[in-house]
Amino acid sequence: MEKWELIAPCHFGMEAVLKREIQDLGYEITRVEDGKVTFEADARGIAEANMFLRTTERILLKVGEIHAETFEELFDRTRELPWEEFIPRDGKFWVAKANSVKSKLFSPSDIQSIMKKAIVERLKGVYGVSWFDEDGASFPIRVAFMKDVATIGIDTSGVSLHKRGYRQMTVKAPITETLASALIMLTPWNKDRILVDPFCGSGTFPIEAAMMAADIAPGMNRSFLAEEWKHLVPRRYWYDAVEEARDRMNLTAETDIQGYDIDPEALKAARANAKMAGVEHMIHFQQRAVKDLSHSRPYGFLITNPPYGERLEEKAALPQLYREIGESFRRLDKWSMYLITSYDRAETDIGRKADKNRKIYNGMLKTYYYQFLGPKPPKKKREFEEHTE
Repeated sequence: MEKWELIAPCHFGMEAVLKREIQDLGYEITRVEDGKVTFEADARGIAEANMFLRTTERILLKVGEIHAETFEELFDRTRELPWEEFIPRDGKFWVAKANSVKSKLFSPSDIQSIMKKAIVERLKGVYGVSWFDEDGASFPIRVAFMKDVATIGIDTSGVSLHKRGYRQMTVKAPITETLASALIMLTPWNKDRILVDPFCGSGTFPIEAAMMAADIAPGMNRSFLAEEWKHLVPRRYWYDAVEEARDRMNLTAETDIQGYDIDPEALKAARANAKMAGVEHMIHFQQRAVKDLSHSRPYGFLITNPPYGERLEEKAALPQLYREIGESFRRLDKWSMYLITSYDRAETDIGRKADKNRKIYNGMLKTYYYQFLGPKPPKKKREFEEHTE
């Protein structure tokens, strides 16, 4: 079976998490760069990557890389690529997005227009036609210029993969599902450990954690653009991916996952979203302020996205809020805390320097993922817990 290179974009700083996910699926990594991981796969891999990867934004089928410093070069190099191997005679194709960094060609609209013309010229010659109806399957093309080299791919996913299909209700400034998953994966949390999000909003952290605990594939309840590419990805591969996802799902997994928020509307949204995701029975949601946070058991995890001034709360309220976070955390017995924030006095107001922190771009906003590490459970205790499940 023919193999291609697939490009999986991700949040900057999350490349190592995505790389591990791809390797766990059984595919070979060919390149890791800022904000994307490239790997080798066949047609089955397109279906599996879309269905099972939790931390990528979309899966692109790589057409090629070209060097272009002028629009004439861009036209010629684009026309030389084997577009007919991907786009059929009736395919609907357009350059959906272009971006450029440190390159002589920097106008997205001009790049999009010239590349479209070049692809049309190529396919006119191959198919022997002068006009394309473009009434078949869709093939949106994405191009990213870096230092005059353009990486070109066709989007197999369609709607971004962070849209799992469960978030029908939302609140201001939610964290994306893909970033939430990646942040959870950066911790040692597993389904046997407690997880609490004291600022759960519309429930993304608890829901993504519950989906991991139940091994629910993130693409289970949505469709993908490449399902219509029958000449490239046979339908049976999509059916196989769905069947595997159903076989792996374990809705009886026992967990202690909790989501708190002071906003009743946020909790209403969280419960509705958890129900849509099929994990409402795995999560306990409750209206509660962070200062009232408590838990009787040790060795739990706080994983959260608290307000940081760009949203929900005025900056003047942040020092008190972060002091309350620190006070509540200190009351918890042997817990770990992971929080993502752009608030630059987070450690000062929490009252403890983080053991680790990681810079992450959440959209265009530079944030830090502060990691306050608690002790590991004693080995005998872990073995006993496993034995008694």
